[in-house]
Amino acid sequence: MSMKERMLGILKGGNVDRIPFVQYYGMTDEQEAWQLVGRNNLGLLRWSQPYQFITPDCRFESISFESSGTKGRRSIIHTPIGSIFEEVLIEKIIGGGSIKKHFLKEKKDYEIFLFYLRNIIVRENISTFVNDLKILGDDGLPHTSLGRTAYQQLWIQWVLIDDLCQHLVDFPDLMEEVINTMNEIHRKIFLILRNVAKDYEIPYVVFGDNITAPMIGERYFRKYCLPVYQKCAEILDGTGILIGVHMDGDLKPLWNAIKESPVRVIDSMSVPPDNDTSVADAIKIWPEMRLLVNFPSSIHLKSSDEIYQKAMEILQQGGKTKRIWIQISENMPPGAWRKSYPAIVKATNDFKI
Repeated sequence: MSMKERMLGILKGGNVDRIPFVQYYGMTDEQEAWQLVGRNNLGLLRWSQPYQFITPDCRFESISFESSGTKGRRSIIHTPIGSIFEEVLIEKIIGGGSIKKHFLKEKKDYEIFLFYLRNIIVRENISTFVNDLKILGDDGLPHTSLGRTAYQQLWIQWVLIDDLCQHLVDFPDLMEEVINTMNEIHRKIFLILRNVAKDYEIPYVVFGDNITAPMIGERYFRKYCLPVYQKCAEILDGTGILIGVHMDGDLKPLWNAIKESPVRVIDSMSVPPDNDTSVADAIKIWPEMRLLVNFPSSIHLKSSDEIYQKAMEILQQGGKTKRIWIQISENMPPGAWRKSYPAIVKATNDFKI
């Protein structure tokens, strides 16, 4: 079987010859990784979307700078009623960005942000999606992105979490207007995906929500996330598309709410020792769920034997259900994959379904 066929087998409940091992596209150099473990032992997930945002009355500007020897970037959104900006410093080791100044700090910033949101036109754009399918071929699947739901998007991309909580109290009517406008953007995305699914196979879609219970809690998860997941399921009903959510944190306080949701794929599920929900827990609690299990980042630092044993533990807890695969979807210690990938592949090949 090809890696694509194995991955589809897990998602659709078909037969597979072994549990897939998968990575997000770009987590390592794919060619180098394939040389190390074999092309048919490592599948790919490539974030993709068959739509685009157009903002005819807003302009984006990016300015590079340097602070105390660290490179940074200032991103500015210009609108007819004012501008908002963020400043990001580039981490030297992993190369990722760290927000030092968020777009939204006070009420007037939200008024500008609301203009920007209302100016967004969601338009079908199939070309990038089709190109991603060609790049992946038989090696993997598109990780079709829906973006983040409003609350998660706000605190991850736009505003400091402490400020967000205060803003929800200080000006609730404006915040609800912002969130409702963001939800309407999502509704338009769902309609586009329903149309695209007439011509292209989309096995599942993913809200990139980075769910972790301590940052949202059950109350806000039910209020801000579940209704959007449900609306997505309603619009995509009959297409065969599974609803997925990137849940890469502690989930135990949300177990019941997740069970009540239409979510059928948990992307980047992060298991002990790094987080609080094991594959065995998840298999028992969510009998219809597909689990795309992130191999625990901390274990990459262990010995090859310990890495193998952890991979085998994950497989023993859920492999025979044919509802899981092991993937790399969170940052690893730099260069550690050269030791860990062969050990994980050995486990997936040794495990008998």
